Amino acid sequence: MVGMKPKDMMPSAAVKFFGAGTAACIADLVTFPLDTAKVRLQIQGESQKAEGVGAMKYRGVLGTITTMVRTEGARSLYNGLVAGLQRQMSFASVRIGLYDSMKQFYTRGTESAGIVTRLMAGCTTGAMAVAFAQPTDVVKVRFQAQVRLADGERRYNGTMDAYKTIARDEGVRGLWKGCMPNITRNAIVNCAELVTYDMIKELILKNTTHVFEI
Repeated sequence: MVGMKPKDMMPSAAVKFFGAGTAACIADLVTFPLDTAKVRLQIQGESQKAEGVGAMKYRGVLGTITTMVRTEGARSLYNGLVAGLQRQMSFASVRIGLYDSMKQFYTRGTESAGIVTRLMAGCTTGAMAVAFAQPTDVVKVRFQAQVRLADGERRYNGTMDAYKTIARDEGVRGLWKGCMPNITRNAIVNCAELVTYDMIKELILKNTTHVFEI
């Protein structure tokens, strides 16, 4: 009996694009408090210099989350969530969803892709994703780093206001601050993640092809 082959069940580029973005958004919803805690810990030294404070406000991931909930409320853990979801939908969709399409572009539509081609595809989609989604990343981090004052005053009143304020006060280029280091980082990460995943997936499919052909 002839069954369906693995290649007959491959999703379209559009399905991969939106599927990658949706999956990344779900993951972001679960892990966002940890990301916020990471940002607060990373900027703690700079905040102390600016405010002239010597004592450490945050200590460890759990300590940071506990302090934020106690002093700013539980909602502070999700500051910048809207921009974070925008980032994942635009970033992961390009980075992951277009990887196979880019790989086919470099191989001119053929199915045989060597390690060099995969690395090129990974670097390309990683760089494209950052260049496209960097404004959302900048706004997300700004919200995560923003500490609510005692009188409830905030620098940004909402996600769209943050985009407008940054563009007005710092210029449109302000929305792409840190873009080049981020491109370098994510191009390398994308190669390590997707190329490794791609090769392992291909190996598994090759070893299970005979099951579909029986």
